[in-house]
Amino acid sequence: MRSGARLGPASPAALLLTPTLQAAVLAVMLLSACGGQHAADARAVAIKGDPARGEQVFAIAGGCGCHTPEKGPVGAGGVEIETPFGTFYSTNVTSDPTHGIGAWSDEEIARAIRSGTLRDGSVEAPVMPYQLYAGMADDDLRDLIAYLRSLPPAAVENRPHEVGLPLPRLAFRAWRLLFAGATQAPEAAPPDGVERGRYLTDHVAICGDCHTPRTRFGALDDDLYLAGTALGPGGELVPNVTTDDETGIGTWSAEEIVSLLELGMKPDFDNVQGSMAEVIDGIAGGPGYGKAPARDLHAIAAYMKTVPPIDHVVEKAKKTKEDG
Repeated sequence: MRSGARLGPASPAALLLTPTLQAAVLAVMLLSACGGQHAADARAVAIKGDPARGEQVFAIAGGCGCHTPEKGPVGAGGVEIETPFGTFYSTNVTSDPTHGIGAWSDEEIARAIRSGTLRDGSVEAPVMPYQLYAGMADDDLRDLIAYLRSLPPAAVENRPHEVGLPLPRLAFRAWRLLFAGATQAPEAAPPDGVERGRYLTDHVAICGDCHTPRTRFGALDDDLYLAGTALGPGGELVPNVTTDDETGIGTWSAEEIVSLLELGMKPDFDNVQGSMAEVIDGIAGGPGYGKAPARDLHAIAAYMKTVPPIDHVVEKAKKTKEDG
């Protein structure tokens, strides 16, 4: 091709070259993103974490309840998670070297938590909300890893997922590319106030994972952020926790929100049930919100009072004649 020659829209060479260029640009973007994330994970674990502080992070994360069966041990995995795409089973995150993460390096654990990348380079199913944990600060991440390493080893074998998808590993990788985004984690978490509350809500407690409805692809519907869903864990109704006065918690005070997170008690003196009770109380002796630092619960409550109101009624869909 002559120097300075142009490829017009209808040029055969352009039609051949454009997909190639697009693929090359995409490959470079993917490699750059992976390289940047790997460097961030290495940075995060360059300093050893504090397991005592990591227990507090674990508590704010609702005791990572999906990883603990009802009768324990803490972190042993095997909890059944039903989704429209199949049945998934949480993994063993104890220090067991064979079935848990005892043989993993800190960087490998960090990579799994924040980017969903497993030791063999494959991508986790998005039932593990790594796209939300991607924003977890380096200091919280390394302390959490230190705490996970302190969990007694549980020789509980991981159960294979029962997925109704063709080529599931490829599907999980495609999902990450399309929906996970590119959240940049800070080196240190915000120290206090509303900004700390936002950080804890979105990237540690990951409230949106249950309280935000999902699209048909299993991605969170950001237009209904924290507005509740009828399709929560185990088919539970998950309430609207935006500041809408009618359908959310707009009439609650910050102290009433703290009381719920700490004690499971609503303003009408009723108590929460189901999955929310588990993340407050912890499972099988593990810590939940109720054992989290008071300043963190107050920060979350302060942030929740700033969440924009969304008028969204959460109720079970009415059965039709076709449904039986």
